Amino acid sequence: MAPFNPPNTVLSGFKERPEALLAQGDKLYVGTATGSLFIYEYNELSENGSTLVDTKKGLSRRSIDQLGYIKDINSLVSLSETIPTLYPLPSFTPPTPLTRAKGALSFAVHSSVQNLDPNEAQGGANTAGRAGPIPTMVTQLIVGCRRKVVIYTWKDGEAQEIQEAVLPHSPRVVVFLDSDNVCFAYSPTEYALFSISKLTTLEVTTPIPSNTSMGAFSGLTGYMTLGLGAKAKPGLVRLSDTEALIVKDNQGFIIGTDGKQTKPVTIDWPGPPDEVAFVNPYIFSILPPGTVPVPENGGTSLPSGSAPAASQPSLIPSPVVQVISSLTTQPVQTLPFPPTSSASSPATCTIRLLTSSPAAKAPIFLVVTPSDRTVAISEGSSIWHIRMRSWGDQIDELVQRCLYSDALSLLDTLDKTLLPDKDQRRTQIRALHAVSQFRLGKFDDAINSFIELDLNPAKVVALYPERIAGRLSVPPDDWIPLFGGPANQQSLTPKNDDAMSTKSQNDSNESKEKLLEQSVSPAMPVKAAVRRGAAFVALLSSSKDKDDDTVSISGKKKVKQVDDFSRSVDALWRYLTDRRPKVAGALAAVHIAPAQSHQWPFLSETSTEELFALPNIPLLLLTPEQLVRFAQIVDTALFKSYLVTQPALLGALCRLANWCEVSEVEEELRAREKFAELIYLYNGKKMHAKALNLLQQLSEKETDMRDKLDPSISYLRKLGPEYINQVFESSRWIFEADRHMAFEIFTSDDVELPRIQVTDYLEKIDPTISTRYIEYLIDEKGEESPAFHDRLAELYLNMTLSARKRGDEAKELEVYSKLLRFIDTTDHYRPDRLYGLLSESLYEARAVLLGRMGRHEHALELYVYKLKNYAKAEEYCRRIYNPNGVTKSVFLTLLRLYLRPTDKAAPNLLQPALDLISRHSPHLDSVETLQLLPPLVTARDVRPFLQEALRAPIFDSHVIRDIHKARSEQVARKLMLLESRRVRVTDSRICPQCHKRLGSSVIAVHAPRGEVTHYQCRDAFARRLLDPIRR
Repeated sequence: MAPFNPPNTVLSGFKERPEALLAQGDKLYVGTATGSLFIYEYNELSENGSTLVDTKKGLSRRSIDQLGYIKDINSLVSLSETIPTLYPLPSFTPPTPLTRAKGALSFAVHSSVQNLDPNEAQGGANTAGRAGPIPTMVTQLIVGCRRKVVIYTWKDGEAQEIQEAVLPHSPRVVVFLDSDNVCFAYSPTEYALFSISKLTTLEVTTPIPSNTSMGAFSGLTGYMTLGLGAKAKPGLVRLSDTEALIVKDNQGFIIGTDGKQTKPVTIDWPGPPDEVAFVNPYIFSILPPGTVPVPENGGTSLPSGSAPAASQPSLIPSPVVQVISSLTTQPVQTLPFPPTSSASSPATCTIRLLTSSPAAKAPIFLVVTPSDRTVAISEGSSIWHIRMRSWGDQIDELVQRCLYSDALSLLDTLDKTLLPDKDQRRTQIRALHAVSQFRLGKFDDAINSFIELDLNPAKVVALYPERIAGRLSVPPDDWIPLFGGPANQQSLTPKNDDAMSTKSQNDSNESKEKLLEQSVSPAMPVKAAVRRGAAFVALLSSSKDKDDDTVSISGKKKVKQVDDFSRSVDALWRYLTDRRPKVAGALAAVHIAPAQSHQWPFLSETSTEELFALPNIPLLLLTPEQLVRFAQIVDTALFKSYLVTQPALLGALCRLANWCEVSEVEEELRAREKFAELIYLYNGKKMHAKALNLLQQLSEKETDMRDKLDPSISYLRKLGPEYINQVFESSRWIFEADRHMAFEIFTSDDVELPRIQVTDYLEKIDPTISTRYIEYLIDEKGEESPAFHDRLAELYLNMTLSARKRGDEAKELEVYSKLLRFIDTTDHYRPDRLYGLLSESLYEARAVLLGRMGRHEHALELYVYKLKNYAKAEEYCRRIYNPNGVTKSVFLTLLRLYLRPTDKAAPNLLQPALDLISRHSPHLDSVETLQLLPPLVTARDVRPFLQEALRAPIFDSHVIRDIHKARSEQVARKLMLLESRRVRVTDSRICPQCHKRLGSSVIAVHAPRGEVTHYQCRDAFARRLLDPIRR
């Protein structure tokens, strides 16, 4: 079935020659060669044609070459007399000629919504208070003139600055790709890309056309009749925002914004097309008479009154509209014109292909004009409209012909509003396409699609042989109906699919060539048919018939078949391992675990019809019963595939929780000595007692203790609190073998067992192990409960007393040190409770506990009088000292215990007291310290203390004042003593320096013996007294 309906007449008997056409809303504008504009009311869905509503005679003096519409300003653009003119609708007045675009040859209009900066939006208007990009409707009119291009722009209806750029040639056809890239056609062989933002051009380069059809010259009369002159019109259409189609001779090239081909394939016409147009996703082309062969598939009928020629090949004698899919670049429909009988012969009319707008969804109109002037005057021209068939019918036809890729490509071009069931169709076609890929040996691609589509795993497993799929296996002929395809589709596939998989490579190539030669219809998907050369069913059948000597294949081919089968199974593993965790997650959401598998009906109790009828929907939308069926199908298939091909991989399945029945695999695993897999399977089914018993049996074969116990320890470490009794029961024999290794059972990071129960259990076995467990809880797990701290302290205490009774001094010292360190470093136990349990001989522990209870003086008494460890007493004071708290006088308390003993048997502690004063003088009250010192203590003994005390502010008013007073009194006494001493000078007293009589001269008295000299002799005599030699 062709994608388009037969053309229907919109207008007939149109006396003037249409040159331009535009469909806008419910109006159809037709511009003629005489410069008139006819306006019709037209409904695309109506069968009554159109109704003339207005005529603008003489809108221009010459032919209207092109029409366009600018929505922003609601104006019609008309190109006539090489000048584009804007006509406001609906009044058409006043017209605005675009004089800067004088010499115009063509134009194109593009509208888009762009997020512009506030300064760019509204042409730089005041946008104060607007932050961020502003959505703006931008309309661009680009006019190709003689050797230049003129660009008009409107933003939200406001005209912007006009841009111009000089070109090397004159663009005869202009099409937009996007808002920045434009494609120009200078001539039928010269094309270029133009960037609006950069105002630069890029020449389009394509390969030289490989051939040229001689039939191209037969259609030149159409150009002459349509007023195009002797020059052929370039072929250029826009396909998308990134692609355009250019025509060179009889080949079409799809180019991108970089000026290069985006697809390696080209579109080949039997002759150069007169015109081309595009309606997504189809390319229309008009081919001259005598260039297109008559199709033999019945898809096209010739006009009445005409018959195919007797020569081979038979050619259509009239102009032809050929429709090509842009997705596959293959013809899909051929329409001879005119399609109905006419007074003129088919070959005496010319066709003009007119699109109403450059949009990809615009309707297609054709103008048919008799070549004979007399007939053209009497009958006039006719305008035809080609309507597309429904998208659903087109897709159904592609599916019926096994063209799944083409159907998917077509679906991708459609909006959901055009095809409401698009998603459902896409899912079904993708599934059918995946089945086709699977049959061709593309297992990974097929499995990827199955995973993405959330298909029923029963259908996927059904594609495999019985030894893997079991009773779910389906013959290849039933694969397509199984996945929702047409039941009679197999007749459309190549008959020799299965045979080709067992022939040599040369035979395969010959078959492909035969298929290619037999394809006579242009619409036949030759490449898709050839690709079906390797059917998976033949691989599976050959793997089952290993002893068939009648199949003549080489050894190398056999290896390839086995490899393909292995790849298919690998793909199945990937599918099943992807489904397993997702199904498990969906089951967990409804609180169903594999351990509950015995509560559900077995898979064998459900018919294959019920399993195939399970829905293809996301797992979260399935009911719990359906999820369980999925889990059973997946795990059963996975186990069987591992068992058939890779038994070594069974452990990967058994290690995870699954829906396999243990009773069906237990004995077989034991027989194969797959003990590790069996243990994993037991664990997944929560049969821990069986697993631990098996581990204990296996341990008897080991000689190394680590190898003997590690498996059981590792297993027990993973059991949760709900299996605490099983853990206690199964770990006892491990403790009997090696207690240190057995302790690892209760230090697991994966699970958390009840700590109190574990502590009680371990204490019954050995208090040392219980102590080690509580230490682990406190150090590693951050346990802060007083119950565990008290219990650990009691265990330390009991172990200390027990070691003392046994006379084990080393053990006693070790445990007692742990007790002291514990009670001294932690704050989470109750010291008063523990203090009541201590014996009188544990002085240091009692001192620590007394300190914890705030009885620091009693604690210091034990350090000083009982332990006689003055360093620890001093360290104790240093640790608890707080200058702003209740312990600010703790050093003074210790000093008092040294100097004022409360124990009558205490020795003389003056030296420890003096050491304390010298080391901690800043922490002692100076006055009270001095009051505590015995009278015989000299200032030299406490000199550092006094120096430190003198720096204290309290001595500014007491000690310093008294020292100054004492100093003043000392100086006064010395002065009085000196003043009381005198010398007597007589007339006969001689100066000991110059040996002259003193007389009444000024004298100087020298200390300390009172020598009297002349005043002027004092310095010399003083030096003499200091020099013992001269003396």
